[in-house]
Amino acid sequence: MKTDQLEIEIPEEMDSDLGEIPIVLVESSEGTQANERSLENEDSDFIWLKVDGQRRLATRNYVEGNTVYGEKTFKKNGSEYRIWDPFRSKLAAGLYIGLDIFPITKGTKVLYLGASTGTTVSHISDIVDYNGQIFAVEHASRVARDFLDRVANFRKNITPILQDARHPKQYFSVYGKVDVVYSDIAQPDQTEIAIANCRAFLKDGGYIFLIIKTRSIDVTQSPKNVISNEIKKLEANFQVLQSMTLEPYDKDHGLVVAKYQVKD
Repeated sequence: MKTDQLEIEIPEEMDSDLGEIPIVLVESSEGTQANERSLENEDSDFIWLKVDGQRRLATRNYVEGNTVYGEKTFKKNGSEYRIWDPFRSKLAAGLYIGLDIFPITKGTKVLYLGASTGTTVSHISDIVDYNGQIFAVEHASRVARDFLDRVANFRKNITPILQDARHPKQYFSVYGKVDVVYSDIAQPDQTEIAIANCRAFLKDGGYIFLIIKTRSIDVTQSPKNVISNEIKKLEANFQVLQSMTLEPYDKDHGLVVAKYQVKD
């Protein structure tokens, strides 16, 4: 599924303190560049807008008037939009760099591993809207409290799960199969943990977004080699669609998108 994007322009006086964000394009397995396309309507999963001549990413706010991490907001045709900061969200960073595969849309069910304080979860919540659902797993109790206070308590499409992602069988709140597993956890066996969750909850033909934190896996190897090795672990049950590093937004991090293929 290709990314749906709309580019609009808003007044220059809004959001003037964000600074210049570089746009670096990469090619997906299908050879297209997502940041070069736009839509003619506003029924898109996220939008690109121009502020002070710079392109910014935004999502339509699921809870108008509510912000999560001090992000800027603006109104367009009666709807409120939240600026999506690529320095605060790895998924946003991927979109700025050139993420072309984006199967998260209205009504999507997502299992999110490593919700943290909910920055990225909140923007996915905006996208999946009222008919979607996010099952957000976070193990650290202090972080989970912040996530509840800032995000989950305001958004009915988020189900918080205070559990260790290593034990997916203990998630009693997840119902049915999900369309997407998004994994952002800092463990040496983070890829194996993500795969175990996919086997438990991801539907056949569903997608995984795997954030690879290379320094959590092996500090003795180059990030490029670590990412390559983690991708190999997916090949038995996944079709890898796109991979990238997340610099300059996140050092030593990679993002892989793959499609799940159940095999007997």
